[in-house]
Amino acid sequence: MQTPPQSRCSQSCSPGYRKLAREGKPLCCYDCIPCPDGEISNQTDMDNCMRCPEDQWPNEKRDVCIPKIISFLSHKEPLGIVLMLLSLFFFLITTVILGIFIKYRDTPIVRSNNRNLSYILLVSLILCFLCSLIFIGHPEEVTCFLQQTAFGITFSISLSSILAKTITVVMAFQSTKPGSKLRKWMGSRVSYSVVLSFPLLQVLLCLVWLVTAPPFPHLNMQVEDGTIQIECNEGSAIAFYCVLGYLGFLAGISFIVAFLARNLPGSFNEAKHITFSMLVFCSVWVSFIPTYLSTRGKYMVAVEIFAILASSSGILGCIFVPKCYIILLKPHRNNRKYITKK
Repeated sequence: MQTPPQSRCSQSCSPGYRKLAREGKPLCCYDCIPCPDGEISNQTDMDNCMRCPEDQWPNEKRDVCIPKIISFLSHKEPLGIVLMLLSLFFFLITTVILGIFIKYRDTPIVRSNNRNLSYILLVSLILCFLCSLIFIGHPEEVTCFLQQTAFGITFSISLSSILAKTITVVMAFQSTKPGSKLRKWMGSRVSYSVVLSFPLLQVLLCLVWLVTAPPFPHLNMQVEDGTIQIECNEGSAIAFYCVLGYLGFLAGISFIVAFLARNLPGSFNEAKHITFSMLVFCSVWVSFIPTYLSTRGKYMVAVEIFAILASSSGILGCIFVPKCYIILLKPHRNNRKYITKK
């Protein structure tokens, strides 16, 4: 018995594939090719694939659309847990150092270079470590509002305190010269005016940002196939970089003044420690910008958190750890004779 001839020269295309006619061949001759990314076919021998809705993605077989995976830096994932623990660790360390400074507030090493500025700087660093926690979790309208503004304002307080401490060092030595007119400026007036005025400019900048183009939660569906990245859109990239630029300006001024004052007499001239802390701060944020621009989604958030933690811990380690070392382990150096020794 003879087999009847087939009326087609190709097998049926399964779901997940579409037909592609062979050039110069009859219509029944075609190739089966997989549906492209973002499209499916749920029937056999389909001529064209169907695009999935924007919030869905093809399954592995490309025969049905499934919801995209929601992605953000969560408290429950390993990366989020590590960053959260680091933030809390540095928060606790800074709180302990603040307690040490309060306990030993009447010792020469704490009183030197304005202890109240040290308190302000330590409190602002505590806030810097805590503000990094705002970046972790599901982005909401309130958290998007707070992330960059809280970061910008707390860091401006820290850097203004450092600048005020640096100016205090310079004025303290210059005022001892015969006939110096800086003696009448010595005291808390100059340092407190610096701490108040410079953060105030950052607050005004942040207010303009929030009024004109505030940050908002954004569903980014184009970054990675099969995922929806929930992230905080800055609203205005110009305002974001203005906030960063202002912090860079404060750090640069502090670095220059501290660098010029590094060779002033005194065994515990704090300008040397401030110079190194500003060098660490600037290095972190200069490397942050290209890294931030080259990443997307939750990894972009992680990069900013890491920069906040690294720069804040750099300031803490360079300025306060040497003092704590002397207070706790070398108490015989905690005297006026050692501090003023040339």
